Amino acid sequence: MSRVRADEEEYWHSSKFRAFAFDDEDDELSQLKESKRAVNSLRDIVDDDDDDLERVSWSGEPVGSISWSIKETASGNTSSLDGRDSSLPKGSSSYAALPKQASSYSLSSLFKGRNKLSSFQSFSDVLTDTGVKSYAPELRRPKAEYKDYSSDWSPKDTVRRMQRGKVCTLERFRSLQDKLVLLDEAVAGHDGNVITAVLIFLKRTLRREILFRELEMRQVALCHLIHFLREMGEQKYLLDLLRFLDRTEEVALSQYREHLNIQDVEKKREFLKGCIGLPFSAEDISHIQDHYTLLERQIIIEANDRHLEMAGQSELFRKYPRKASILNMPLVTTLFYSCFYHYTEAEGMFSSPTNLKKTFKIPDKQYVLTALAARAKLRAWGDVDALLTTKNWLGYTKKKAPIGFHRVVEILQRNNAPVEVLQEYVRLVEDVETRLNLATKYKCHDVVIETYRDLKDRIQLTAYKCKVERGSAEEEKINSILSN
Repeated sequence: MSRVRADEEEYWHSSKFRAFAFDDEDDELSQLKESKRAVNSLRDIVDDDDDDLERVSWSGEPVGSISWSIKETASGNTSSLDGRDSSLPKGSSSYAALPKQASSYSLSSLFKGRNKLSSFQSFSDVLTDTGVKSYAPELRRPKAEYKDYSSDWSPKDTVRRMQRGKVCTLERFRSLQDKLVLLDEAVAGHDGNVITAVLIFLKRTLRREILFRELEMRQVALCHLIHFLREMGEQKYLLDLLRFLDRTEEVALSQYREHLNIQDVEKKREFLKGCIGLPFSAEDISHIQDHYTLLERQIIIEANDRHLEMAGQSELFRKYPRKASILNMPLVTTLFYSCFYHYTEAEGMFSSPTNLKKTFKIPDKQYVLTALAARAKLRAWGDVDALLTTKNWLGYTKKKAPIGFHRVVEILQRNNAPVEVLQEYVRLVEDVETRLNLATKYKCHDVVIETYRDLKDRIQLTAYKCKVERGSAEEEKINSILSN
């Protein structure tokens, strides 16, 4: 029996667990007190200006949270922490046994009007308390932003601020002299946006006669204003300005530009007829006359062709329906249309290509180029041949192309002309190197062989023999030339 008791005592004395002792410095209560002293010492070490630190109460929730506020309110209605500490055993490990230090930044103190000394203050007193650190200071804007924009800025300073994109008011420049100085400073700054802004201000605040008189002596500003009025479509104001400056031709051109805004064809024709009497220059008046005549012709051609197309009386219109109206088209487009649909008409007809050429004095080069493109698109190779054939006074005929035969070949090839037609016009290219390049590119073998034969270039002819098909007529032709 005694042996069993000895074993038990040896077991308890040899255990790694230690008995509880109030004087032990490593007990749980001592650890908690030490942690509390360490946390409290942080307030002296950490700078108060560090806004990134988060204040935490001993209950574990951040200060200002909902649960923390509830506990703060509850703690105010109960007895003090010191009284509770005395009623608890010293060895208790509960957090409530620890004395809770009142926070000097308690939100509940603000809401209940109490400071850390439990003395009552008003809400405004708490906010104005110098002991309380403001953690959200007011961010002040730069002093320059508080400048009064109606302050006494000089015209030069105003222009500089406008160039930097600053907000400036121009309404304080009331006298004519100040406004003109401001305009001169804007022109001297060579900034088109600033000049335009100042001109808009002067246009709004000055009478037209005064502004026009002053701008007449300031050509740079005048050009800016004219361009601005044209871009904004202020036609009446622009015409008044040009009349004041006695620019009659510009007045006429500005009025002529109004035809662009007229959609109805008949009204546009009447408008152009009225523009003929305006004071244009000799060169411009001929263009106005041609414009009116062309639109008049287009109206007639459009009416007739629409009737033929709807009636189905023309095979050409059935095979190649019109893709768009001819109205308001340029002269070259009208000529192409006429060469496509009305090529064989007599010269007396308004839709005849020859009539258009004679009426509007179209150069031969432009006429041949347009007519060639139209007839090649229809694959009318006979018309192409007749277009390029001329007859001299002795009755002899020859091929002639004002645009050059190399361009004729390109146009024909673009419209899928057969090799026989291409070879006929490739032979007519005068430059030998250009002729060889075109013949090789478009596989006109006969032209290449004949050109090398005329040049007596046996080496190139032998090399070209490898590019033609075996047993073809071109190979036999090369062999015949080489054998001779």
